[in-house]
Amino acid sequence: MGRRVEESGEPTPSATSADYPFTSRWFDHGAYRQHYLDEGDGSPVLMLHGNPSWSYYWRHLVAGLRDSHRCVVPDHIGMGLSARPAERDYRYTLASRVDDLEALTSHLVAHGGAPSSGWTLVMHDWGGPIGMAWAARHPDLVARLVVLNTAAFPSPFGPRLPLTLRLPLWAVRRTRLARHLVLRRNAMARGAARYGVTHRMAPQVRAGYLAPYGTPEDRLAILRFIQDIPVSPADRAWDELLAADRATALLADRPVLIGWGARDPVFRRAFLDEWRRRFPDADCRIHSRSGHYIMEDQRDAMVAEIRAFLADDSRMRDGAGERRP
Repeated sequence: MGRRVEESGEPTPSATSADYPFTSRWFDHGAYRQHYLDEGDGSPVLMLHGNPSWSYYWRHLVAGLRDSHRCVVPDHIGMGLSARPAERDYRYTLASRVDDLEALTSHLVAHGGAPSSGWTLVMHDWGGPIGMAWAARHPDLVARLVVLNTAAFPSPFGPRLPLTLRLPLWAVRRTRLARHLVLRRNAMARGAARYGVTHRMAPQVRAGYLAPYGTPEDRLAILRFIQDIPVSPADRAWDELLAADRATALLADRPVLIGWGARDPVFRRAFLDEWRRRFPDADCRIHSRSGHYIMEDQRDAMVAEIRAFLADDSRMRDGAGERRP
């Protein structure tokens, strides 16, 4: 059984301390620890980051919601401030990510005062397949969805992905040079900090995104996330992707907010159209000047839109949650 540790056992990277003013908490999975934030009280809002970011991506949303909601924000294993287990001790797969999330949330419900319903699931990038595959296991836990530049279903392009995704995926799977660039040169994290936004990041923000990924060992999960992208039934993450896909039907009656950066080079309009097909009543906000990191390009607008969405209780399921011990 995992446990929540109230105080951080490791320092927050100094590059992020000024704009990451949160208390680090830790969940013990046995051989490795997972870092997460647990800020505020009220109905839980579970925020799931993607690759190659970390909980830092959600800092503005946490600051904007913790006065009225309980913000639960994990760093995936190998990412952010979470542990970097060796591959002999941990399988860096989509299924492992879903298992980790299930263990953490089950612990918070059983021992952390979190409710067994009424959660809002907020997803970006890899947070989509992870979150929706988790929701497929616990549909009664989820009351609302917030979808930000992500997917939870097979690519609408079929096995022939857009070149912006197909080329790096092929290179990372087939060439040593690409793996060298990701691990030794930190090309993925650096590239995302540059090209994931349409407005250049301030130096301290860029430093915040890069802070947890200072060594090749710190970047293993970044590489494995890329290699784990499910394209066909032959890929090991395919079954979990189909579970995430099924969750879109299980949660078809939930209120959904879609926030979409229209200048995302990977999650193009076809992904947005697929979300809207599955959730035709969703409140959809398209930001024409935003890239992939929509919480950077449109942080004020997105925080306001999500706050308004959460404040609309007309279709909200019960589950306010108790105050944490």
